[in-house]
Amino acid sequence: MSAPVPNRVHYHKQQRTLELGYPGGETFQLPIELLRVYSPSAEVRGHRPGDEVLQTGKRHVGLLDISQTGRYALKLHFDDGHDTGLYTWEYLYDMACHQETWWADYLARLERAGASREPSGIQIHEV
Repeated sequence: MSAPVPNRVHYHKQQRTLELGYPGGETFQLPIELLRVYSPSAEVRGHRPGDEVLQTGKRHVGLLDISQTGRYALKLHFDDGHDTGLYTWEYLYDMACHQETWWADYLARLERAGASREPSGIQIHEV
């Protein structure tokens, strides 16, 4: 069974969340940080298991733009310059339904690596 296709996608800039609304009335708020650190791009996921790159310092990341790719995905353009992942409807719905698990996994990986969600230096974002 394929994932439902959202009929509403809205970026809440102040809260840094992406709202996904579905035809049955179900809605989710996904933190942009979560979307960024779990980007489906090869840069983040690698080309094979074990090649994943832990994303750190992304607590304040936001979006510059959202574009639809065909009828199957969104392309998110993050304000840290990352824009290479395609977020399929299945990927987004899985993340939305299991975001607590994904979030806990991310925090555990940061802790094991001795890394932080906080940026390591001054962040300059173009407007």
